[in-house]
Amino acid sequence: MAHDRIVALDGPLNFRDLGGYKNKDGQTVKWNKIYRSDSLSSLSFNDKIKLTRMKVTVDCDLRSKYEQISAPDVLWPNVKYIDAHIYSEDPRENKGDSKLFRFIHRIPNLDNYIGQIYQRVLLNSHSQEEFSKIFAYLLELPEDEALVFHCSAGKDRTGMTAALILTLLGVDDETIARDYLLTNQLYDFAVSKQLPSNDEISKMVAKMNVTKGEGTAIIGITETIRCGWGSPDNFFKKELGFTQNDIDKLRKMYLV
Repeated sequence: MAHDRIVALDGPLNFRDLGGYKNKDGQTVKWNKIYRSDSLSSLSFNDKIKLTRMKVTVDCDLRSKYEQISAPDVLWPNVKYIDAHIYSEDPRENKGDSKLFRFIHRIPNLDNYIGQIYQRVLLNSHSQEEFSKIFAYLLELPEDEALVFHCSAGKDRTGMTAALILTLLGVDDETIARDYLLTNQLYDFAVSKQLPSNDEISKMVAKMNVTKGEGTAIIGITETIRCGWGSPDNFFKKELGFTQNDIDKLRKMYLV
């Protein structure tokens, strides 16, 4: 299969492959295995054929119950739909609001408002259960199949999930931030349906400033994990309930 960052579809404007990113050990995230997207409620007949041929067999919907009911995903053959609504509706589940929890884990105080929201989601009990659900499906995914996760615009909830996946796979903060910021650039192209080539994407990405605004917001997730737990492995074991064997298996499955 071709290794294209952007998957051109009739409906979704922001369907992307997480593959191709290098980690700190020189390994590469596998192509054609993990996808991120905006809403999948507008898939065309041809889109469904394409996703079936791509063997995307798991659809993790990160949207709220209201969004899911208002604009349900259009499903395609052989796909398993997963309700993984990330945002909690119960403020009591926000562990990050506890001063004692923040002190014990040395949770950094972020000065970026969006980053503060992302941090609250990362430290929310309900959100952590949903993140765990997605990683559990990644662990079970057959070698020749793929998974997609998405929200409405493919930015905030999708960006947080992508950041967690790439962090665990050892991808550096700057690359994670650039993948996140790519959404802003793509919508200008996507509306006209004239998608940029991989070379054009690379040039756009090279110009991105990840040290300001939304770039620092998404990096707040990786900073929180490192400051609070020392490493992604510790966070995934202590907060998301995975074992070291699970983590090693995920890396073996999705890195080459």
